[in-house]
Amino acid sequence: MDEQSQQRRRKLDRLREAGVNPYANDFTPRDLTAQVHAAYAEKDAQALEGVEQRHCLAGRITALRSFGKAAFFALQDRSGKLQVFVQKERLDEASFAIFKQCVEVGDIVGVVGRPMRTRTGELSILAEQLRLLTKALRPLPEKWHGLRDVEIRYRRRYLDLIANPEVRRVFELRARAIRFLRDFLDQRGFLEVETPMMSVLAGGATARPFVTHHNALDLNLFMRVAPELYLKRLLVGGLERVYELNRCFRNEGISTQHNPEFTMLEFYQAYATYTDLMELSEQMLCGLVSDLLGSSRLSCQGRPIELRPPFRRVSVHAALAAALDVDEERLWDEREVGRLAAQRSVELPPDWGLGKRVMALFEALVEPELLEPTFVCDFPLEISPLSRKKEGRGDLVDRFELYIAGREVANAFSELNDPDDQRQRFEQQMREKAAGDEEAMPFDEDYILALEHGMPPAAGEGIGIDRLVMLVAEAASIRDVILFPLLRPEA
Repeated sequence: MDEQSQQRRRKLDRLREAGVNPYANDFTPRDLTAQVHAAYAEKDAQALEGVEQRHCLAGRITALRSFGKAAFFALQDRSGKLQVFVQKERLDEASFAIFKQCVEVGDIVGVVGRPMRTRTGELSILAEQLRLLTKALRPLPEKWHGLRDVEIRYRRRYLDLIANPEVRRVFELRARAIRFLRDFLDQRGFLEVETPMMSVLAGGATARPFVTHHNALDLNLFMRVAPELYLKRLLVGGLERVYELNRCFRNEGISTQHNPEFTMLEFYQAYATYTDLMELSEQMLCGLVSDLLGSSRLSCQGRPIELRPPFRRVSVHAALAAALDVDEERLWDEREVGRLAAQRSVELPPDWGLGKRVMALFEALVEPELLEPTFVCDFPLEISPLSRKKEGRGDLVDRFELYIAGREVANAFSELNDPDDQRQRFEQQMREKAAGDEEAMPFDEDYILALEHGMPPAAGEGIGIDRLVMLVAEAASIRDVILFPLLRPEA
């Protein structure tokens, strides 16, 4: 234990010996620091002398200057900061002694007093009552004002929130975004539902799952990679508009855009197509940005991005052909795609089919350049085992991904509701799994059974909430918008 922590524990012992509860829970604040600032922002020192109202606040001491019989400290609560002025003659003797001897930066206190301005004009509370509510046994980290150590910020988010007010604003923004999305869908007749987090099959997306074990049943279970197949079962049951906003889990690498545990919004609408969802997505995201930021403009690395409908629409093959500066027809030749990839140092496993090869090139060459909002449409069938085929094109599906600032924000498609076609797609996925593809989708016989009872034509969409918040908060890493991101254990 370091010297500062030892000193704090000695003060804790002194408090208890004096009969003072260092963790009191009988003080109820009535005011917030922001409310005090708002109430007296226009009043000068003379005007405040006539104010008799007493304010009752509580929060953490984040700065402290002591001058013998007087002291100033900064009180921080959930709404902001306010200075408190302490004078010996205005407190009872015991309270002032406790304050001087045992209270320090990091402690949580309750204060009652009237507003005033100091000689420098700073709005303050002149303390008439002062209570220690929580004794902090560890000091805030050195140079905690504007804490920048990334490891400490992510691993001890509570310190990050104390030190960096802008971090609190990011998570307030996240909460507002989620509330907006729920309201948006609720107003359009969608029903919010909850589906299993664990199941015997990890279906709904091509991703490697986490495995857990149920002891009582002696059964391996999978943490869900997506709620899709359960939500589409609800379409079969007659819930024609459903959504779920919840966690998903994928056993994949960690990067600035990936966390193994993440938040996903998925919604499904019967009697709709993927083009219908393009229009819905434009309304949703433009409304969200306007509501949160008060404008239609985002900023990405200093570059402004306008969110105004209609968004650009382009097919996978057209976008890739433009990036390669080749005729689109060349992208339908597997060997030619292999040569184009080799020329640009994009590695392609030899067992990959044409669709996967095209998408590997797309992700390397096109995706990072899609800064303005762009719907990329008409994906290869090979990588879309749950999507409806395009009419007249058995090798493409009715699917789009929405890109903004070089990031995939949404994935949607017209849903495959032909049970025989879906069975064949699952069988192909099983062949790929047998060949070593750990992300291939399992065969879900119960889902086929549901489709055989008849699922209405429908379209569905998934939106990564973390990446969406990254956009509106101008965050460089997904860890900046997840309160407790996954980290390696400390050595």
